Amino acid sequence: MLIKRDVLEAIKRGEITLQFRRWSRPSVKPGGTLKTKVGLLRIGRMDEMDPDDVTEADVRRAGFGDIADFRAWLKSMKEGPLFHRIEVGYFGETSEGGAPR
Repeated sequence: MLIKRDVLEAIKRGEITLQFRRWSRPSVKPGGTLKTKVGLLRIGRMDEMDPDDVTEADVRRAGFGDIADFRAWLKSMKEGPLFHRIEVGYFGETSEGGAPR
C-alpha cells in the first residue's frame, strides 16, 4: 500500500486515521503492520464497501476537506474491483530488522 509522505506524517501525528483503496486484492490485512518511511503503521479494521457509502465523517478522518474532495480524488485513482475503508494508526519507529523500537 503506497502512501504519500505528507499523508504518512499526518497519520503519525494522529490527524489521519482512515485510508481508502481500490484493489484487485488487498495488500495489507487487519491486525497487521505496514513498514513506511515514517515507521510502522498499524492496520486496523478493513471494510469492503461501495464508495457511495463513504460518509462525511469518513472523508474527514482520511484527511479530505469534504465529500467533493474525496470524489475528485477517487476519480483520479485507477479502477479496481474492490474498494476498501482501512483504519490506520502510527505504531512506532522501526529498528533495522523492521520490529518496533
